[in-house]
Amino acid sequence: MALITRGFGARGHQRDTRLPPGQTQVEDWPVLTAGATPQIDPEIWEFTVTTEDGNVVRWDWDSFRALGLEDFTVDIHCVTHWSRLGMSWRGVPLDRVFEHVETSYDYVMAHSYGGYTTNVPLDELLDGQAWIAFEADGEPLEAEHGGPARLVVPHLYFWKSAKWVSGLEMIPQDEPGFWEERGYNLHGDPWTEERYS
Repeated sequence: MALITRGFGARGHQRDTRLPPGQTQVEDWPVLTAGATPQIDPEIWEFTVTTEDGNVVRWDWDSFRALGLEDFTVDIHCVTHWSRLGMSWRGVPLDRVFEHVETSYDYVMAHSYGGYTTNVPLDELLDGQAWIAFEADGEPLEAEHGGPARLVVPHLYFWKSAKWVSGLEMIPQDEPGFWEERGYNLHGDPWTEERYS
């Protein structure tokens, strides 16, 4: 008579429920950049929001930070299949920025030093969903990670969190930015794997 066993009976590895489909958790912070890394001195950094009537609301480093910094902890998910969970940041919530901006447009094109752009619906930048961050893991953002300031939109793939952000332009309809023109999804939801168009 053959002896049949079910194996060792060890528990299978539990997948963290914070990981979207197709993602693998990392402890480090991989650097992925197309092109050269801009070096922007905070003394010359500025942030603008351009509305549909051509009005430009402008802040320098000190006046932007004076809008009110807050600490936040979020998970980030790269389209290249890595996720970093529970990452701590400090920045200005975009809700505070848009207290100073009047617009009837529903979409935003984020612009960065170096020419990078990415599109995001306005309603996905408000209500505590997005920040302009200056620090990560308790340290000023390094240039390779988008310093001195980057957009952080954690509920979308991380290419939407534009490095070296310099401003937002209000646009009337959803238009592709840099990676979207190259085949990435217009929206970029990691939970439904909106990686490519």
